Amino acid sequence: MKVGQPDVTAVTGMSAVLDHEWDICACPEASSGRAQDPFSTYRFLIALEESGSAIDKTGWQPMHLVARMDGQVIAVMPLYAKSHSHGEFVFDHGWADAFERAGGAYYPKLQSSIPFTPVQGRRLLTRRGFELVGAQALTDSAKILVRNYNLSSLHMTFCAHEEVQSAPCSDFLYRMGEQYHWVNNGYDSFDDFLSELSSRKRRNIKKERRRASESDGQILLLTGDDIKRHHWDSFWCFYQDTGQRKWGIPYLTREFFDIIHDMMRDDILLILYACAGKPVAGALNFIGRDALFGRYWGCIEHHPCLHFELCYYQAIEFAIRNQLARVEAGAQGQHKIARGYRATATHSLHWIANPAFRRAVDHFLRDETLLVQQNITSLEDASPFKHEGEKR
Repeated sequence: MKVGQPDVTAVTGMSAVLDHEWDICACPEASSGRAQDPFSTYRFLIALEESGSAIDKTGWQPMHLVARMDGQVIAVMPLYAKSHSHGEFVFDHGWADAFERAGGAYYPKLQSSIPFTPVQGRRLLTRRGFELVGAQALTDSAKILVRNYNLSSLHMTFCAHEEVQSAPCSDFLYRMGEQYHWVNNGYDSFDDFLSELSSRKRRNIKKERRRASESDGQILLLTGDDIKRHHWDSFWCFYQDTGQRKWGIPYLTREFFDIIHDMMRDDILLILYACAGKPVAGALNFIGRDALFGRYWGCIEHHPCLHFELCYYQAIEFAIRNQLARVEAGAQGQHKIARGYRATATHSLHWIANPAFRRAVDHFLRDETLLVQQNITSLEDASPFKHEGEKR
């Protein structure tokens, strides 16, 4: 390595990095308040590893990159060698099938993402003042890992839009996806938000909230020390039920929730619904500096419209009260549009070692991006918000 250039190493776990060294790159703004992105913090990533959720045995082998210059950490990158494509939410199973039918080996691949967390954020985490040199060192080193370990590709999923346009990522292929986010337009109350919707959609939301309130239960909004350990016992049951129905095997272990209770409960909003004092449903959210991130929902009893109330409407009310700019309600689910959430583009970057396969994927992504853009436009046209000239 030339004098004055970063020295980059790959580490096999978060424990090989000091927490403050990681966080000064991942969330330097947290020194004056809450982290912008709670998922790229040291405490969240190490919780995934220490709990046994994202480790080699589950197909997520940590190979995090750490760049140092003059003795200080200037950039870090969450990075995993993947033996499958589960828990990513940017689906490349078709790519894997095509490459393997052509005689290639798609797995293992390198994945820069937050495991099981389809939330957009920076993947090239740089210390202030080292943005360009740090990002370039990370992308160059990740490509070297691909070549040295005979891996097929490198993927930066749900990355920040500014990374898409950055020079260190200029030779990556771009992929657009879509999610559904609620945007706070400076509302003072939930009724203020409703006033911007068409009358029919406004009536429908009021009807759903009324139906949810007809059940003889209590909604509990818990954060910080109000969250007790026994609440996680209840939520684990909800999470298991949802995980088994959606994925077959839940991604997170029970220990994960104990660790985030110890390390992150001030960054958590846990919304529970209790009947006769017993929680029967719940939604887990993480709190960022500007956004509330809805992550998991589950229940052991069915109550009409309760899912909409806990996951969407309570989240909107929390964001309004706390002056958060948006609510990100996770991957998929066009039903969120009718509840005031808007179609929003997400971004991923892909670097593929094999030139022929790279060209094929490039052609596919160009066509796919046009379709995604068209879909986002059509969903915006079908949004519940009043169109120009419509009466209140």
